[in-house]
Amino acid sequence: MTPLFTVNLLRVLFVTFCGAIGSLISGELQGRTMPGLLIGLLAGLIIVLIDRLLKGISLRAFSSATFGLLLGLIFANLLAASEVLRFQPETTQWVVRLIVYSTFAYLGMMLAMRSNRDEFSLIIPYVRFTRETMEHESLVLDTSVIIDGRVADLCATGFISRSLIVPRFILSELQALADSREPMKRDRGRRGLEILNELQNSREIELRIHESEPEEGPVDERLVRTAKLLQARLLTNDNTLGQVARLQQVPTLNLNDLSRALRPTVAAGDELELQLVKEGREAHQAVGYLPDGTMIVVNHARPRIGTSVKIIVSSALQTAGGRLIFAELKNGAAP
Repeated sequence: MTPLFTVNLLRVLFVTFCGAIGSLISGELQGRTMPGLLIGLLAGLIIVLIDRLLKGISLRAFSSATFGLLLGLIFANLLAASEVLRFQPETTQWVVRLIVYSTFAYLGMMLAMRSNRDEFSLIIPYVRFTRETMEHESLVLDTSVIIDGRVADLCATGFISRSLIVPRFILSELQALADSREPMKRDRGRRGLEILNELQNSREIELRIHESEPEEGPVDERLVRTAKLLQARLLTNDNTLGQVARLQQVPTLNLNDLSRALRPTVAAGDELELQLVKEGREAHQAVGYLPDGTMIVVNHARPRIGTSVKIIVSSALQTAGGRLIFAELKNGAAP
């Protein structure tokens, strides 16, 4: 059975059960089962409707709301136990207790629902939610990885956590870049802010701005301290920052390392289909690129520039700028 079919079946069974209970109660009290049956069915349908309306409410939100109601009840009971209103009429005491309960219940629910699970450890010092998998660990983003823009697509794949944290000083750095007089810096800053807005509007990604800042210092040092303070992993494109973070025992993910690890392995003798886009250094060479940006130099292929050809990899060379691959046309030299 599909999950939707199972849920609908449970709803039908629940409404039927409510009708049966209503008919039994009505039969015992009035000797007639029909009124109770109708009332029971109506009550069951109302509860199912409420269930449909609460479709977007998660268990975490429900537990947070329950905690807020409990907080309101505690404050109302404390007010009643203090006997501050003992000289007031009973009606006045009831109204004041109701107002106190409603106010603190609402404030407690809002505060609890806006908090994350780690912040519950401040309320209940001896209870801390443990992470069962690395998938749910929060990621602290630096400026470079925000401007890069690939983090949203990466989160959508499910390979990394969807819980993202942006420290306030990183947001300030992006704002400073967006207000810069240099066109390149200004474009990078505006791109970063646009990406953050997209992440914040995404329903699949939980993005929050971390308000509490560590002491003053270079941005990289503050990033590392923030990640260590929040017990989160650092997501960056900066190799130097990643090395410094790892030296300080801060788990770090580098998107450049991931990109290099996902590059297709090309060995001598492999056959590929390649689009030739420009001339090579030698008079007979043509150049094409793999989807990951790796450059392939094809010998004796300059007349075929602008077309897609089949090639055979002959050798590969690792350079400071990346990997360089040499290949030959599969059917021999171009005419």
